[in-house]
Amino acid sequence: MTEKIPKLREALDGIPTYKPGRPAAAGGPVAYKLSSNENPYPPLPGVMESALAAAGSFNRYPDLACTALMNELAERFDVPVGHLATGTGSVGIAQMLVQSTSGPGDEVIYGWRSFEAYPIVTRISGATPVEVPLTPGDVHDLEAMADAITDRTRLIFVCNPNNPTGTTVRRAELERFLDRVPSDVLVVLDEAYKEFIRDPEVPDGLELYRRRPNLCVLRTFSKAYGLAGLRVGFAVAHEPVAAALRKTAVPFGVSQLAQDAAIASLRCEDELLGRVGSLVCERKRVAETLAEQGWTIPESQANFVWLRLGEQTAGFASVCENAGVVVRPFPGEGVRVTIGETEANDLFLRAAELFRKEM
Repeated sequence: MTEKIPKLREALDGIPTYKPGRPAAAGGPVAYKLSSNENPYPPLPGVMESALAAAGSFNRYPDLACTALMNELAERFDVPVGHLATGTGSVGIAQMLVQSTSGPGDEVIYGWRSFEAYPIVTRISGATPVEVPLTPGDVHDLEAMADAITDRTRLIFVCNPNNPTGTTVRRAELERFLDRVPSDVLVVLDEAYKEFIRDPEVPDGLELYRRRPNLCVLRTFSKAYGLAGLRVGFAVAHEPVAAALRKTAVPFGVSQLAQDAAIASLRCEDELLGRVGSLVCERKRVAETLAEQGWTIPESQANFVWLRLGEQTAGFASVCENAGVVVRPFPGEGVRVTIGETEANDLFLRAAELFRKEM
């Protein structure tokens, strides 16, 4: 007799599993992990103290409404509390956004390659992903994305800076794109790497959202703020969208430790800006050194660089690992390398130089 298994949704068939950056192997040759876009610095001042204080109440549920954090965010970014929603990192909110807008028969548009979670959260919801190739310069093709809109389009993701290429769309082209999007289609500007932007022509999404009711801005504490392990992010959107996000949030998803740590981090902006500035300087050094070695890479406004390597991707990743750093390969496409400690960046640059000479 054939034993039956529980019936699962067909929408799950073929959904890729999210692949995190591989950690450095314990006891192995790899000394540094440059595969997950993590901040190499320890938590900001005051964060550890808030964590220790929160540890004494782990037997209690966290504040469901994230009241103190929401108030802090509202004051810091000059937005109404009713325009905010929190979640388990920006990726958690991305899933909430798809759940709030899209289901079977609906379409979600995003550039590709872009953040790996977009196709996953789209398919989980039963919606149809519409992947629009990046330009030859690895930038979002906003004209093509606008052309892809149909009466079934419910949601559009624009990752700015884009993960994994680090490229950005600038104010004029983004405004033109937003003007073409129907008012009943939600555009999500994913600004997970906002703090690392130095190009003055790249707009702050919060400036745009204030006059566009169909624009939602995503931010996270995982990258610049260095709270990747605590899983806390937030969205800024007009009331109907923000309210829908709060409805679809997993109850008590953001721990009290994460809430308190985020508040402490927001109150340490001077230290934050100093650390981000140091990483931006390292990004510039890494990019210039790669150019001197003969590499052509897109200009990154994030905390990583992108090397389009095609079929040489796996070989390059292997050379890096042998040199003491683990990077993030996208098979057949390229490698994303996080800007980390100076020592880690130096090891990566030596590996890149060695690989270049052997090409």
